[in-house]
Amino acid sequence: MSDDKFVLFEKRGHVGIFTLNRPRAMNAVNAELGAQFEAHLDAFEADDDLWVGIVASSHPKAFCAGADLKAISKGQRIMTKKGGFAGFVQYPRKKPMIAAVDGYCLAGGCEIALACDLIVASGKARFGVPEVKRSLVAAAGGLFRLPQKLPRAIALELILTGDPIDGAKAVHYGLANVLTKDGEALEGALALAARIVTNAPLAVREAKACVDEMTQQNMSDKEAFARSNKAMGYLARTPDFMEGPRAFIEKRAPRWTGKAKL
Repeated sequence: MSDDKFVLFEKRGHVGIFTLNRPRAMNAVNAELGAQFEAHLDAFEADDDLWVGIVASSHPKAFCAGADLKAISKGQRIMTKKGGFAGFVQYPRKKPMIAAVDGYCLAGGCEIALACDLIVASGKARFGVPEVKRSLVAAAGGLFRLPQKLPRAIALELILTGDPIDGAKAVHYGLANVLTKDGEALEGALALAARIVTNAPLAVREAKACVDEMTQQNMSDKEAFARSNKAMGYLARTPDFMEGPRAFIEKRAPRWTGKAKL
């Protein structure tokens, strides 16, 4: 294991920022990058004071170019046991994550962005899964997450041609949430995160969990209502459940604790 810091992590208030930092390889994912990403995720999820995460890049032209084919050719295992590819795409996250994409976001890099809950893209962002051009498939989530987030025909166009779309098209088709000027994707992601952290963190987390489960399990209306009621029952036993109405009555900003127990 090298001493290089391939994933940087910093805290800004209630926001944790993960920065892919292997610029010489356009942030291509090797074993070390995946292990570091997963370790930072473990710390992030365990920190009650961190409510939203952002995945960004230190490279001026690339978010992530995908898997490090040189590492794979040497027999390196770039999947982690818990998080899968990059230590991230299968990680059992509870907190929302935003991808800040300001350049090439291809193959496994696109699948990292797809594993996030929200995406902020600049005009120079390029999203694509070119695996078929190398007799491969987008096996780190692209084959099912792209059709979940894009119209089926558009998703298939990306998957079968391997050709990318830019940030403007990504926003137009609903793959990305916000389009920023070039070089401002991280600032856009921080602004989006700021809108989220004004809300009760446990309620945000429960809302995300409900949507994830309802979508992944293709719940019926009856099952979805039951899951929604379960979320409400859980929140009713937390301190912030009382703080929300109290702050409204007192005409002040809520002071969320993010604590699970009274």
